[in-house]
Amino acid sequence: MAETNDPLFQPLELGALTLPNRIVMAPLTRARAGQPGDVPTAMNACYYAQRASTGLIIGEATQVSQQGQGYAYTPGIYTQEQIAGWRQVTEAVHAAGGRIHAQLWHVGRISHPELQPGGALPVAPSAIQPEGAQVFISAESGMVDIPTPRALETEEIPGIVEQFRQGAENAWAAGFDGVEIHAANGYLLDQFLRSGSNARTDAYGGSVDNRIRLPLEVIEAVKGVWPRERIGVRVSPTGSFNSMHDADPVATFGAFARAVEGTRIAYIEVVEDSFQGNHETGRPEPVIDAIRSAFSGVYIGNGAYTADEARERMRAGRLDLVSFGRPIIANPDLVERIRRNGPLNEWDSSTFYGGGERGYIDYPRLEEAET
Repeated sequence: MAETNDPLFQPLELGALTLPNRIVMAPLTRARAGQPGDVPTAMNACYYAQRASTGLIIGEATQVSQQGQGYAYTPGIYTQEQIAGWRQVTEAVHAAGGRIHAQLWHVGRISHPELQPGGALPVAPSAIQPEGAQVFISAESGMVDIPTPRALETEEIPGIVEQFRQGAENAWAAGFDGVEIHAANGYLLDQFLRSGSNARTDAYGGSVDNRIRLPLEVIEAVKGVWPRERIGVRVSPTGSFNSMHDADPVATFGAFARAVEGTRIAYIEVVEDSFQGNHETGRPEPVIDAIRSAFSGVYIGNGAYTADEARERMRAGRLDLVSFGRPIIANPDLVERIRRNGPLNEWDSSTFYGGGERGYIDYPRLEEAET
């Protein structure tokens, strides 16, 4: 059993929520929304309820509009059917004693005309094609290259903000406990944040202050729907997934964290390594320092963590919560396995995206594995 002073099992007040432990389920795209309509189903509700022992579940990336979709079979939160589907999920999680936030998502340039309204080009801060990036558009077509996107006109920006605000309102109607704004992993808000994807010359590009403007406007719009203590934001300052880079991530994300501090939202979740969990050079400590020193709210660390590393960094004040991805896919009872120092199931990466129950809701719990 875990020691009583184990930092992973100390409760934490996250605004109005009391988290019973410091273990978070990371937002995980699984591409299993019901068709037609990209609607969450009873199978999705079962999947999340199985993992309700975590301190907090952050739901999978959920597009706030059809324009915001970049992959087939990912769920939305912009139709009444989708809201009802998500309500089924939140009710199942709450019945199992859990807490769940919605992750609000717009992919920006990481899309394809086949997924866009009217076959339009995907939108982005600038007309820069993401080198080597691909998207999954259908079972028939599989992964396809992404075209050069269309740069958003300045007068279109308020419409993007409204998509997030409406998504936040729909998340409230669906019964979530809060929302996380997705500004990571090379999607639209991250594209505005980082210099490698933002070559604009208007008020939303150029200087750091300009590049952080849209994510801050989205936060303020979401605060018009949700109490600030029920809002978080996810960033990936040094992640290269989806052809991303920034000339000075310490300056960019230090400035963003200072600005987020002023909004007084509950937390920042930081992807501390590249998308696939590689840290050949270690975690980006200077960027982490910049964010930690600027933001006094809850810091969630993410990225190929083991329980022991998370404990060590919590004791050192490097993080407040830790979010797990692949380990929690394969171990619905990850909290209990960590508590008992039990063995972990191995994940099957071939079932990460798409499909049915196999590799989704059929991983055995510890007591089942022991019989």
